[in-house]
Amino acid sequence: MAKKLPTVLLRSGEDRRVRAGHPWAFSNEIFMDAETKALPPGSLATLRAPGGEALGLVTFNPHSLIAARMLSSNPEATVDALFIGRRLAQAAALRDRLVGVPYYRLIHAEADGLPGLIVDRFGDAFVVQVNSAGMEALTPILLEALEAEFSPRTIILKNDSPVRELEGLKREVVTAKGEAGSVELIENDARFVADLSGGQKTGWFYDQRDNRRFMAGLAKDARVIDVYSYSGGFGVLAAHRGAKSVICLDRSQPALDAARQAATLNGVDKIVGFEKAEAFEALEKQKSRGFDVVICDPPAFVKSRKDLKTGAQGYRKLVRLAAPLVAKGGFFFVASCSHLVDPPLFAEQVRRGLRDAERSGRILRSSGAALDHPVHPSLPETAYLKAMVLQLD
Repeated sequence: MAKKLPTVLLRSGEDRRVRAGHPWAFSNEIFMDAETKALPPGSLATLRAPGGEALGLVTFNPHSLIAARMLSSNPEATVDALFIGRRLAQAAALRDRLVGVPYYRLIHAEADGLPGLIVDRFGDAFVVQVNSAGMEALTPILLEALEAEFSPRTIILKNDSPVRELEGLKREVVTAKGEAGSVELIENDARFVADLSGGQKTGWFYDQRDNRRFMAGLAKDARVIDVYSYSGGFGVLAAHRGAKSVICLDRSQPALDAARQAATLNGVDKIVGFEKAEAFEALEKQKSRGFDVVICDPPAFVKSRKDLKTGAQGYRKLVRLAAPLVAKGGFFFVASCSHLVDPPLFAEQVRRGLRDAERSGRILRSSGAALDHPVHPSLPETAYLKAMVLQLD
């Protein structure tokens, strides 16, 4: 007989969002009596409406703002390795159809029914980010499920995100299976290198896959500069698709080393050059003009609400400095991965930056993350990536 789960009770009138499909219940929406507050962080619990009706099975952390995260709308569900394995298999089947090669974002948290969990796949290597107390408690059965479904060679627990501190979790990187280090991956029919344990996030940014492919389609016979190039996802692919010349600019030497390896793997090492520099400083000093394609994919400028005003202005400055590098009739790509910067605010900063640079043009494309980064219908704010492609006069 299954063990009876503790109850987490919503306050009066606070069940509407959950009934409408929202996967979270916040701490101020929950009746926090002494018994509820005493539940260990990450506990499985039955979420109940004020009248006692069971609404689903959740992971619960009494110390987090997002106190309850919906794991199943079936309150009688058994959460074990088979449960997790079914979610993994369903997600893999979708990605195999969308991407076609085993290099993708396998699990994208709530959108794939595993809240607080990110898993990126690199062939037979998997990088896992556990960002909630609930998923932390379920990590042993998650590892069991990964083993059963994929027989991985390597599993890295890349649990170094600052968001873990909001859940009362320590930041750490652990090799759960195999050996840490760099691996090759295939994206858009080109080969790249990702550092799974020492690189940023999971070691690669699959979210820009579709945007990289689009920009590479504009790069034939073009002079290209890739600012914030990281491991060369945009720049090396542009060279692979026929660019005349490419500059990859980044402040990280390990990232540029990975980009250099990718250029060699794809036979374009004579076409791609590398520059180690801070982006704003380099753009201010950049004497070369007339690039046919300018790509700016910066890290998040806004990481908290208190930084929103000044951080958002960073995109305006970036556009002001980068737009003059674009040749007349050339193409300009700029992106923001700051989830606090919504699309209208981002578009406004781009517009102001163009005005500051005394450039005009037209928006050709507005886009977000690649298809292996789905969005939960009730969490539109988690569509964090904004990208614009413009042609400048």
